Amino acid sequence: MKILDMCCGSKMFWYEKHEPHTTYMDIRKATYTAKDRGKVRKIEVNPDIQADWKNIPFDDDTFDLIVFDPPHLMHAGKRSWLAKKYGVLDDSEGLLDIKLGFREAMRVLKPTGTLLFKWNQDQIPFRLVLATIAVDGYKPILGDKRSKTRWSVFIKS
Repeated sequence: MKILDMCCGSKMFWYEKHEPHTTYMDIRKATYTAKDRGKVRKIEVNPDIQADWKNIPFDDDTFDLIVFDPPHLMHAGKRSWLAKKYGVLDDSEGLLDIKLGFREAMRVLKPTGTLLFKWNQDQIPFRLVLATIAVDGYKPILGDKRSKTRWSVFIKS
């Protein structure tokens, strides 16, 4: 089993932050501090591989499972805790970047593989993300349909 977390950040939702089947990737590699609700907070982004999820440095059909939890924010202060913790999408290219990320994920996903996609629709509605990626034929087979944070499962078509 080969797993890729293509924008791992600080691995917030991983129970095992060094899961042996998983390659953790992120464009960032840094330790950030910021004041949040009166406290100084620290977040460490330390991927196995530093790379952009729009240009994944792996061969086609490499991974059995891909976790895609891209930045969900377009509007956050440059030095804010939210921007440091989650990253920020470019205002003009945000949805295009998600579309390119899906293409790359599907490229490196094995034909029998699964893509687990996480999206928080606080600033960008999930329906817009789905409409953007549907152009390439990507549709979830199952997922959470009601919460603000959506987890969806895709298979390679």
